[in-house]
Amino acid sequence: MVTPTLGYAARDEANPLSRFDFERRDLRPADVQIDIHYCGVCHSDLHQVHNDWGNTVYPLVPGHEIVGRVAAIGSEVDKFTVGDVVAVGCLVDSCQRCEPCEGGEEQYCLKAATQTYNDKDRIDGSPTHGGYSKRIVVRQEFVLRMSDKLDPAAAAPLLCAGITVYSPLNYHRVSSGTRLGVIGLGGLGHMAIKFGAAMGAEVTLFTTSPSKIEEAKRLGAHKVVLSSDREQMKTARGYFDLLIDTVPKPHSMNEYLMCLRRNGNMVLVGPIGMMDPPIHLGLLISARKALSGSAIGGISETQQMLDFCADRGITCDVEMINIQDINQAYERMQRNDVHYRFVIDMASLK
Repeated sequence: MVTPTLGYAARDEANPLSRFDFERRDLRPADVQIDIHYCGVCHSDLHQVHNDWGNTVYPLVPGHEIVGRVAAIGSEVDKFTVGDVVAVGCLVDSCQRCEPCEGGEEQYCLKAATQTYNDKDRIDGSPTHGGYSKRIVVRQEFVLRMSDKLDPAAAAPLLCAGITVYSPLNYHRVSSGTRLGVIGLGGLGHMAIKFGAAMGAEVTLFTTSPSKIEEAKRLGAHKVVLSSDREQMKTARGYFDLLIDTVPKPHSMNEYLMCLRRNGNMVLVGPIGMMDPPIHLGLLISARKALSGSAIGGISETQQMLDFCADRGITCDVEMINIQDINQAYERMQRNDVHYRFVIDMASLK
Protein backbone atom coordinates (compact mmCIF):
# COMPACT_ATOMS: atom_id res chain seq x y z
CA MET A 1 0.00 0.00 0.00
CA VAL A 2 1.12 3.55 -0.69
CA THR A 3 0.02 7.07 0.27
CA PRO A 4 -0.17 9.89 -2.30
CA THR A 5 1.78 13.02 -1.41
CA LEU A 6 3.05 16.21 -2.98
CA GLY A 7 6.52 17.62 -3.33
CA TYR A 8 8.92 19.58 -5.51
CA ALA A 9 11.30 17.63 -7.72
CA ALA A 10 14.01 17.93 -10.34
CA ARG A 11 13.17 15.90 -13.48
CA ASP A 12 16.63 16.36 -15.01
CA GLU A 13 19.77 18.42 -14.46
CA ALA A 14 18.82 21.23 -16.84
CA ASN A 15 15.32 22.29 -15.81
CA PRO A 16 13.96 24.00 -12.67
CA LEU A 17 12.36 22.09 -9.81
CA SER A 18 8.59 21.92 -10.05
CA ARG A 19 5.52 20.43 -8.39
CA PHE A 20 5.65 16.64 -8.22
CA ASP A 21 2.95 14.15 -7.22
CA PHE A 22 4.34 10.89 -5.88
CA GLU A 23 3.69 8.17 -3.32
CA ARG A 24 5.05 7.41 0.13
CA ARG A 25 4.91 3.87 1.50
CA ASP A 26 2.27 3.06 4.07
CA LEU A 27 3.48 2.48 7.60
CA ARG A 28 5.47 -0.60 8.42
CA PRO A 29 5.31 -1.69 12.08
CA ALA A 30 8.40 0.34 13.13
CA ASP A 31 7.67 3.40 10.96
CA VAL A 32 6.80 6.99 11.84
CA GLN A 33 4.85 9.21 9.42
CA ILE A 34 5.79 12.88 9.74
CA ASP A 35 3.98 15.93 8.42
CA ILE A 36 6.85 18.20 7.32
CA HIS A 37 6.71 21.81 8.51
CA TYR A 38 10.20 23.04 7.58
CA CYS A 39 13.05 21.82 5.41
CA GLY A 40 16.49 23.36 5.18
CA VAL A 41 18.16 23.87 1.81
CA CYS A 42 21.63 22.31 1.78
CA HIS A 43 24.35 22.94 -0.79
CA SER A 44 24.29 19.17 -1.35
CA ASP A 45 20.72 19.58 -2.64
CA LEU A 46 22.03 21.91 -5.32
CA HIS A 47 24.83 19.52 -6.28
CA GLN A 48 22.46 16.56 -6.53
CA VAL A 49 19.85 18.47 -8.54
CA HIS A 50 22.54 19.46 -11.05
CA ASN A 51 24.10 15.96 -11.00
CA ASP A 52 27.46 17.48 -10.10
CA TRP A 53 28.55 14.18 -8.54
CA GLY A 54 27.33 12.02 -11.43
CA ASN A 55 25.03 9.78 -9.38
CA THR A 56 21.66 11.54 -9.43
CA VAL A 57 18.59 9.47 -10.22
CA TYR A 58 15.64 11.50 -11.49
CA PRO A 59 12.99 12.44 -10.57
CA LEU A 60 14.65 13.73 -7.42
CA VAL A 61 12.94 15.25 -4.37
CA PRO A 62 15.78 16.84 -2.34
CA GLY A 63 15.90 17.81 1.31
CA HIS A 64 17.56 16.25 4.37
CA GLU A 65 17.10 18.94 7.04
CA ILE A 66 13.57 18.09 8.08
CA VAL A 67 11.44 19.23 11.02
CA GLY A 68 7.79 18.29 11.43
CA ARG A 69 5.18 16.64 13.59
CA VAL A 70 4.33 12.97 13.99
CA ALA A 71 1.06 12.24 12.18
CA ALA A 72 0.89 8.44 12.55
CA ILE A 73 2.94 5.55 13.97
CA GLY A 74 3.30 1.86 13.22
CA SER A 75 2.15 -0.84 15.60
CA GLU A 76 5.65 -1.45 17.03
CA VAL A 77 6.71 2.18 17.52
CA ASP A 78 7.52 2.87 21.16
CA LYS A 79 9.70 6.00 20.99
CA PHE A 80 7.21 8.51 19.60
CA THR A 81 3.55 9.41 19.78
CA VAL A 82 1.26 11.33 17.45
CA GLY A 83 1.83 15.06 17.88
CA ASP A 84 5.52 14.92 18.81
CA VAL A 85 7.75 17.52 17.14
CA VAL A 86 10.56 15.56 15.49
CA ALA A 87 13.37 15.83 12.98
CA VAL A 88 15.01 13.75 10.24
CA GLY A 89 18.50 14.31 8.90
CA CYS A 90 20.63 12.84 6.13
CA LEU A 91 19.94 9.16 6.89
CA VAL A 92 16.75 7.10 7.03
CA ASP A 93 18.17 3.59 7.45
CA SER A 94 21.28 1.43 7.79
CA CYS A 95 22.06 -2.25 8.30
CA GLN A 96 21.98 -1.73 12.12
CA ARG A 97 24.28 -4.75 12.60
CA CYS A 98 27.82 -3.81 11.51
CA GLU A 99 30.44 -2.43 13.87
CA PRO A 100 29.88 1.27 13.00
CA CYS A 101 26.09 0.92 13.31
CA GLU A 102 26.34 -0.87 16.66
CA GLY A 103 28.73 1.87 17.78
CA GLY A 104 26.23 4.62 16.95
CA GLU A 105 27.98 5.73 13.76
CA GLU A 106 25.40 4.75 11.17
CA GLN A 107 26.86 7.28 8.74
CA TYR A 108 29.79 4.88 8.29
CA CYS A 109 27.64 1.74 7.88
CA LEU A 110 29.74 -0.96 6.19
CA LYS A 111 26.78 -1.86 3.99
CA ALA A 112 26.09 1.81 3.16
CA ALA A 113 23.53 3.80 5.09
CA THR A 114 20.35 4.74 3.23
CA GLN A 115 20.30 8.42 2.33
CA THR A 116 17.16 10.47 2.86
CA TYR A 117 16.95 11.12 -0.86
CA ASN A 118 18.59 9.87 -4.07
CA ASP A 119 18.83 6.36 -2.66
CA LYS A 120 16.81 3.13 -2.49
CA ASP A 121 14.72 1.69 0.32
CA ARG A 122 16.52 -1.30 1.85
CA ILE A 123 13.39 -3.46 1.86
CA ASP A 124 11.47 -2.84 -1.36
CA GLY A 125 14.04 -0.97 -3.49
CA SER A 126 11.79 2.04 -4.06
CA PRO A 127 13.49 5.45 -4.43
CA THR A 128 13.89 7.58 -1.33
CA HIS A 129 12.59 11.13 -1.63
CA GLY A 130 13.47 13.97 0.72
CA GLY A 131 11.94 16.83 2.62
CA TYR A 132 10.77 19.14 -0.14
CA SER A 133 7.41 17.44 0.38
CA LYS A 134 4.29 17.36 2.54
CA ARG A 135 5.20 14.22 4.50
CA ILE A 136 7.78 11.51 4.94
CA VAL A 137 7.82 7.98 6.39
CA VAL A 138 10.92 6.92 8.37
CA ARG A 139 11.73 3.99 10.67
CA GLN A 140 11.71 5.17 14.26
CA GLU A 141 15.43 4.55 14.87
CA PHE A 142 16.21 7.41 12.47
CA VAL A 143 13.76 9.95 13.88
CA LEU A 144 15.06 12.58 16.32
CA ARG A 145 13.35 14.47 19.11
CA MET A 146 13.16 18.24 18.81
CA SER A 147 13.05 20.29 22.02
CA ASP A 148 10.36 22.93 22.36
CA LYS A 149 13.19 25.28 23.40
CA LEU A 150 14.32 25.42 19.76
CA ASP A 151 12.75 27.45 16.97
CA PRO A 152 11.88 24.57 14.61
CA ALA A 153 12.55 26.59 11.45
CA ALA A 154 15.95 27.87 12.56
CA ALA A 155 16.83 24.42 13.90
CA ALA A 156 16.18 22.60 10.62
CA PRO A 157 19.70 23.13 9.17
CA LEU A 158 21.18 21.63 12.31
CA LEU A 159 20.27 18.27 10.78
CA CYS A 160 23.09 18.61 8.23
CA ALA A 161 25.06 21.86 8.55
CA GLY A 162 25.00 21.58 12.32
CA ILE A 163 25.92 17.94 12.80
CA THR A 164 28.57 18.08 10.04
CA VAL A 165 30.70 20.43 12.14
CA TYR A 166 29.53 19.34 15.59
CA SER A 167 30.73 15.77 15.01
CA PRO A 168 34.45 16.55 14.49
CA LEU A 169 34.40 19.11 17.32
CA ASN A 170 32.88 16.48 19.59
CA TYR A 171 35.26 13.75 18.39
CA HIS A 172 38.31 15.93 19.02
CA ARG A 173 36.94 16.97 22.42
CA VAL A 174 36.99 20.69 21.84
CA SER A 175 36.76 22.49 25.16
CA SER A 176 38.19 25.39 27.14
CA GLY A 177 41.77 25.95 26.07
CA THR A 178 41.37 24.49 22.57
CA ARG A 179 42.72 26.74 19.83
CA LEU A 180 40.20 26.22 17.03
CA GLY A 181 40.44 27.62 13.52
CA VAL A 182 37.44 27.65 11.17
CA ILE A 183 38.19 27.99 7.47
CA GLY A 184 35.36 29.64 5.54
CA LEU A 185 32.23 31.46 6.71
CA GLY A 186 29.14 29.87 5.18
CA GLY A 187 26.43 27.48 6.31
CA LEU A 188 28.96 25.11 7.91
CA GLY A 189 31.46 27.73 9.03
CA HIS A 190 28.99 29.87 10.92
CA MET A 191 27.82 26.83 12.89
CA ALA A 192 31.41 25.77 13.63
CA ILE A 193 32.05 29.20 15.14
CA LYS A 194 28.90 29.02 17.27
CA PHE A 195 29.63 25.50 18.50
CA GLY A 196 33.31 26.16 19.14
CA ALA A 197 32.56 29.25 21.19
CA ALA A 198 29.84 27.42 23.16
CA MET A 199 32.31 24.61 23.93
CA GLY A 200 34.74 27.12 25.38
CA ALA A 201 37.35 27.14 22.61
CA GLU A 202 39.30 30.13 21.40
CA VAL A 203 37.82 30.46 17.90
CA THR A 204 39.53 32.06 14.91
CA LEU A 205 37.94 32.47 11.48
CA PHE A 206 40.07 32.23 8.35
CA THR A 207 38.47 34.18 5.50
CA THR A 208 39.47 35.93 2.30
CA SER A 209 36.93 38.70 2.87
CA PRO A 210 37.58 41.70 5.19
CA SER A 211 33.83 42.37 5.16
CA LYS A 212 33.25 39.22 7.25
CA ILE A 213 35.36 40.31 10.23
CA GLU A 214 32.57 41.92 12.25
CA GLU A 215 30.10 39.21 11.27
CA ALA A 216 32.47 36.52 12.52
CA LYS A 217 32.80 38.29 15.85
CA ARG A 218 29.02 38.59 16.13
CA LEU A 219 28.80 34.81 15.72
CA GLY A 220 31.33 34.25 18.50
CA ALA A 221 34.77 34.28 16.86
CA HIS A 222 37.52 35.75 19.02
CA LYS A 223 39.89 36.46 16.14
CA VAL A 224 39.85 36.70 12.35
CA VAL A 225 42.77 35.97 10.01
CA LEU A 226 42.61 37.17 6.42
CA SER A 227 43.97 34.17 4.53
CA SER A 228 44.68 36.39 1.52
CA ASP A 229 47.15 38.39 3.63
CA ARG A 230 50.50 36.59 3.71
CA GLU A 231 51.73 38.44 6.80
CA GLN A 232 48.62 37.56 8.79
CA MET A 233 48.99 33.91 7.79
CA LYS A 234 52.61 33.94 8.97
CA THR A 235 51.54 35.14 12.42
CA ALA A 236 49.14 32.17 12.68
CA ARG A 237 51.77 29.50 11.99
CA GLY A 238 52.12 26.75 14.57
CA TYR A 239 49.22 28.04 16.68
CA PHE A 240 46.12 25.83 16.27
CA ASP A 241 45.13 22.52 17.84
CA LEU A 242 42.34 21.93 15.35
CA LEU A 243 41.26 23.38 12.02
CA ILE A 244 37.82 22.76 10.51
CA ASP A 245 37.92 23.30 6.75
CA THR A 246 34.44 24.07 5.42
CA VAL A 247 35.41 25.43 1.99
CA PRO A 248 33.47 23.48 -0.69
CA LYS A 249 35.78 24.07 -3.63
CA PRO A 250 39.37 23.13 -4.53
CA HIS A 251 41.99 25.13 -2.64
CA SER A 252 45.54 24.78 -1.42
CA MET A 253 45.88 23.39 2.09
CA ASN A 254 49.58 23.89 2.72
CA GLU A 255 49.26 27.35 4.26
CA TYR A 256 46.64 26.06 6.68
CA LEU A 257 48.65 22.97 7.61
CA MET A 258 51.47 25.31 8.56
CA CYS A 259 49.12 26.91 11.09
CA LEU A 260 48.76 23.69 13.09
CA ARG A 261 50.70 23.01 16.25
CA ARG A 262 52.56 19.75 16.81
CA ASN A 263 49.99 16.92 16.87
CA GLY A 264 47.38 19.25 15.38
CA ASN A 265 44.60 18.05 13.09
CA MET A 266 42.96 19.61 10.06
CA VAL A 267 39.51 18.16 9.33
CA LEU A 268 37.80 18.44 5.95
CA VAL A 269 34.01 18.72 6.08
CA GLY A 270 33.18 20.76 2.97
CA PRO A 271 31.43 18.85 0.12
CA ILE A 272 34.51 18.97 -2.10
CA GLY A 273 33.67 15.93 -4.22
CA MET A 274 36.61 14.31 -5.96
CA MET A 275 39.08 17.08 -5.20
CA ASP A 276 42.72 16.04 -5.28
CA PRO A 277 44.24 18.51 -2.80
CA PRO A 278 47.88 19.53 -3.29
CA ILE A 279 49.56 18.67 0.01
CA HIS A 280 53.21 18.92 0.98
CA LEU A 281 53.70 15.73 2.99
CA GLY A 282 56.61 17.23 4.88
CA LEU A 283 54.13 19.51 6.65
CA LEU A 284 52.48 16.43 8.16
CA ILE A 285 55.61 14.45 8.93
CA SER A 286 57.58 17.27 10.51
CA ALA A 287 55.25 17.80 13.47
CA ARG A 288 53.04 14.68 13.56
CA LYS A 289 50.15 16.64 12.11
CA ALA A 290 47.08 14.95 10.63
CA LEU A 291 44.73 15.68 7.74
CA SER A 292 41.41 13.90 8.12
CA GLY A 293 37.78 14.01 7.08
CA SER A 294 34.42 13.77 8.80
CA ALA A 295 30.90 13.02 7.52
CA ILE A 296 27.82 14.18 9.45
CA GLY A 297 27.20 12.11 12.61
CA GLY A 298 25.29 9.10 13.82
CA ILE A 299 21.77 9.25 15.20
CA SER A 300 22.79 9.32 18.88
CA GLU A 301 25.36 12.05 18.25
CA THR A 302 22.84 14.08 16.26
CA GLN A 303 20.39 13.83 19.16
CA GLN A 304 23.21 14.89 21.49
CA MET A 305 23.83 17.92 19.26
CA LEU A 306 20.13 18.89 19.25
CA ASP A 307 20.04 18.67 23.04
CA PHE A 308 23.26 20.72 23.27
CA CYS A 309 21.66 23.40 21.07
CA ALA A 310 18.48 23.42 23.14
CA ASP A 311 20.46 23.86 26.37
CA ARG A 312 22.49 26.76 24.95
CA GLY A 313 19.97 28.40 22.64
CA ILE A 314 21.94 27.66 19.46
CA THR A 315 20.26 27.63 16.05
CA CYS A 316 21.25 28.52 12.50
CA ASP A 317 20.97 31.96 10.95
CA VAL A 318 18.29 31.38 8.32
CA GLU A 319 16.22 33.04 5.64
CA MET A 320 12.69 31.67 5.22
CA ILE A 321 11.34 31.03 1.73
CA ASN A 322 8.28 29.49 0.12
CA ILE A 323 8.74 26.33 -1.93
CA GLN A 324 7.80 28.28 -5.06
CA ASP A 325 11.00 30.31 -4.58
CA ILE A 326 13.36 27.33 -4.49
CA ASN A 327 14.84 27.86 -7.96
CA GLN A 328 15.65 31.49 -7.18
CA ALA A 329 17.18 30.33 -3.89
CA TYR A 330 19.43 27.93 -5.81
CA GLU A 331 20.57 30.77 -8.07
CA ARG A 332 21.40 32.86 -5.00
CA MET A 333 23.30 29.96 -3.42
CA GLN A 334 25.47 29.74 -6.52
CA ARG A 335 26.33 33.42 -5.97
CA ASN A 336 26.94 32.83 -2.24
CA ASP A 337 24.04 35.18 -1.57
CA VAL A 338 22.62 33.62 1.61
CA HIS A 339 23.36 34.19 5.31
CA TYR A 340 23.56 31.36 6.06
CA ARG A 341 20.87 28.86 5.21
CA PHE A 342 17.56 28.92 3.36
CA VAL A 343 14.68 27.13 5.07
CA ILE A 344 11.49 26.25 3.25
CA ASP A 345 8.15 26.86 4.96
CA MET A 346 6.39 23.72 3.76
CA ALA A 347 2.98 25.23 4.50
CA SER A 348 3.52 27.03 1.18
CA LEU A 349 3.28 23.70 -0.69
CA LYS A 350 -0.32 23.42 -1.89
